[in-house]
Amino acid sequence: MSAPATTDAVHLSLADVAALTRRVLLACGVDPRNEPAITASVVAAEADGVHSHGLARLPTYCEHAKVGKIYGKARPVLDSPRPGIVRVDAKCGFAHPAIEFGLPALLAAAKAQGIAALAVTNSYNCGVVGYHVERIAAEGMVALGFVNAPASIAPAGGTRPVFGTNPIAFAVPRPGRPPLVLDQSSSVVAKSEIVVHQQRGEAIPLGWALDKDGNPTTDPAAALAGGTMVPSGGYKGAGLALIVELLAAWLTDAHLSIEASSFADNLGGSPQTGQFFIAIHSEALAGPQAGERLERLFAAITDQPGARLPGSRRAEARGRTARDGIAIPRALHDKIAAYG
Repeated sequence: MSAPATTDAVHLSLADVAALTRRVLLACGVDPRNEPAITASVVAAEADGVHSHGLARLPTYCEHAKVGKIYGKARPVLDSPRPGIVRVDAKCGFAHPAIEFGLPALLAAAKAQGIAALAVTNSYNCGVVGYHVERIAAEGMVALGFVNAPASIAPAGGTRPVFGTNPIAFAVPRPGRPPLVLDQSSSVVAKSEIVVHQQRGEAIPLGWALDKDGNPTTDPAAALAGGTMVPSGGYKGAGLALIVELLAAWLTDAHLSIEASSFADNLGGSPQTGQFFIAIHSEALAGPQAGERLERLFAAITDQPGARLPGSRRAEARGRTARDGIAIPRALHDKIAAYG
């Protein structure tokens, strides 16, 4: 997603993004112990150029904390029902501190046993899923993440939404380099990208979404008002959404996508969605030449003209935003600042 045009835009450093996010979250009643995990996720999204999950999400976070759709002071509760399984109840609060609370236990279990899983229930939107699996991979683990969301995708052959955009993310550690991260939704594009287009007054590309009557639309408002998202790869995307639903919602005892209230409005109670992470100790399986073999595979990709590794654009964005900061529409900045 490109940054907005420089006209009528506000330029911010990443430190500015952090300060603004922290100020408005605390002003809206988010517990000081919960705020850092949310702020870090917002800053990381902006640093990586994933603006749809950065400051563009912040007004919704603030609004939901103010009206009580999300309990900003919730403290997650952790237990381990079996060796290798870590469970965190987000208690209808933000997902970020719940995941943050569970990661140390997940990593400890995976290092001790070779593989472990983290199930987060009664949760909320967790931002960029790749952000969470990257932190697991940074500890030497192969990581998988699955997240369900309120229903917006119809099943194969159907017309009524049953699954959310239900993203899946994967990360693998690389010796001496940041982990390789793949992050994709089950739909052609994440729903938050449509929200960003609406905030900027821009049309969406044809093929992203359907309106409430099932017709292709370029109007973001029509897509968000009872419309549906187009699954990635047609039936294949719907199948992926089902797999994610089973792991992130059914297995975690969270709300199914058809039961979850919207992430975008103040109606209904807490969405109570779920997240599910798997960590695998790569050194225990991949052998002593694991790093060399991994780079051989990646070189076979990058040595081809025009080919690139997934996540390479994100790495480029990090360098650029660290140097130049970001630009957001002034209307969005003013809306966020008003919460403070």
